[in-house]
Amino acid sequence: MNVMQKLLTALRSSARELGDAIIDANSTRIFEQEITEAEQHLQEAKVELTTLLAKQLQSEDELQKVQLDIKKHENYVKEALNNQNESLALEIAEKIAALESEHNQVKQTVVDYQSNTNQLKVLIQKTERQLRDYQRQLAMVKTTEKVQQTTSTISANFSAGNSKLITAKETLDRIAKQQEEEKYKQQAADQLANESEDKQLEKKLTEAGIIKNNRAEDILEKIKQSQQND
Repeated sequence: MNVMQKLLTALRSSARELGDAIIDANSTRIFEQEITEAEQHLQEAKVELTTLLAKQLQSEDELQKVQLDIKKHENYVKEALNNQNESLALEIAEKIAALESEHNQVKQTVVDYQSNTNQLKVLIQKTERQLRDYQRQLAMVKTTEKVQQTTSTISANFSAGNSKLITAKETLDRIAKQQEEEKYKQQAADQLANESEDKQLEKKLTEAGIIKNNRAEDILEKIKQSQQND
């Protein structure tokens, strides 16, 4: 496969893979490889173009030399005719005929080289433009793919995080409820402890005679007052 065929094949493959890559994320890597191969073929084409241009310049230089040689021998013919030497003039004319045949061949070679180099130049320019376009589109495809992956990851993390938040809230509520219950238990224990301490102190004071149990006397006094009122 020559260079131009490689370029055309690479471009067609890249275009096909681009369409696949847009709808199939798994084709992105393949399309990227196609672009890389097309770039390699492009570099090969540029090297080939340099070689063709060198041969074209060489052929053009050779053509110019043949033209000068023909011109020189035409002058020889004129000199021979001026010297009345027609046989020599005829011999020189035969040489000119051979040079003209060579001239036509070299000229055709130059034309062929010019045609090939022009075609290759056009194809290289077209390839460069298309590759730039493919690279831009590949960048867009990869960016879109990255955004989609990131969005999917964020959504998944958010869903998982939201579930964890709900679970954490429920756990926190249970802890708060347990702490509140523990607080009331502690308050009840403190209250019972205080009441017990007061009774023990009162008992000790009574036993020590510091305070008296006047409950019976109070009842008797209350009844007496009630009778007097009657």
